[in-house]
Amino acid sequence: MNVKVVGIGEVLWDLLPGGRQLGGAPANFAYHAHALGAEARVVSRVGSDELGRELLRRLEELDLLTDAVEVDPTAPTGTVTVEVKADGQPQFTIHENVAWDRIAGEAAGRRAAAAADALCFGTLAQRSEVSRRSIRALLKASPTTSLRILDINLRQDYYSREIIEESLTLANILKVNETELERLAEMFGLPGDEHQRIAELARSFQLRLVAYTRGERGSLLHSEGYWSEHPGVPVKVVDTVGAGESFTAAVALGMLAGWPMDEINRRASAVAAFVCSQPGGTPELPEQLRAPFLTA
Repeated sequence: MNVKVVGIGEVLWDLLPGGRQLGGAPANFAYHAHALGAEARVVSRVGSDELGRELLRRLEELDLLTDAVEVDPTAPTGTVTVEVKADGQPQFTIHENVAWDRIAGEAAGRRAAAAADALCFGTLAQRSEVSRRSIRALLKASPTTSLRILDINLRQDYYSREIIEESLTLANILKVNETELERLAEMFGLPGDEHQRIAELARSFQLRLVAYTRGERGSLLHSEGYWSEHPGVPVKVVDTVGAGESFTAAVALGMLAGWPMDEINRRASAVAAFVCSQPGGTPELPEQLRAPFLTA
């Protein structure tokens, strides 16, 4: 597949118990999209400091294009302290006033957005007005045919109904997990069970697809009236960092390849299960998981 994929938003260091790992949902998404065969780049901002230089080196080591990663002369590179709980779920402390709060949408980022087949963005990087304005401008600059994926990523108190509503309006695909769907149901007064809530979100915001991950209960895809359910892949969980983004990347590439929903769900579930079995958000994917994407 010759497709161009962009992750827009925060790029940072996750400070995990076992050491420092590249983090940020857009970077994780871009990494997994590239691992599965796409040309992928990150649109973000790092500080003019050693952590920023190391982060750019790490992105390059992962074969991600870094021309659209801006360098801020004063704000530090972003970091997040991650504590992994007994059930493998991460707990994040996200530090503020960092470089990715000042994404400017420079020329390289605008070119990347204008050429993208798929763009993934979230709500976290929109916590500052500067980055929020830039992210929305980049999305509006993307082709009308592109997949614009909102990986909603509700962290701490860095979101509001206004941000979510505007983001859903700009998106045509929504990736959401159980906790996030519950919060959206409360926020928008969505009635019924998870199927009814997902269908109402898709209808209200004219979404092409809603991808819903349910942990051990597997995943659910809803697209234009069709439902695909997958029971999940049993796995010993090390941590879940990056698993959601790997699922999203696999869904995006499957959609761009024109696969049936059930096949997309099966392959995305296998990728996400492997990521759960490894530490950190960017483990190297085994050949048997990459090959179906690379040869599609």
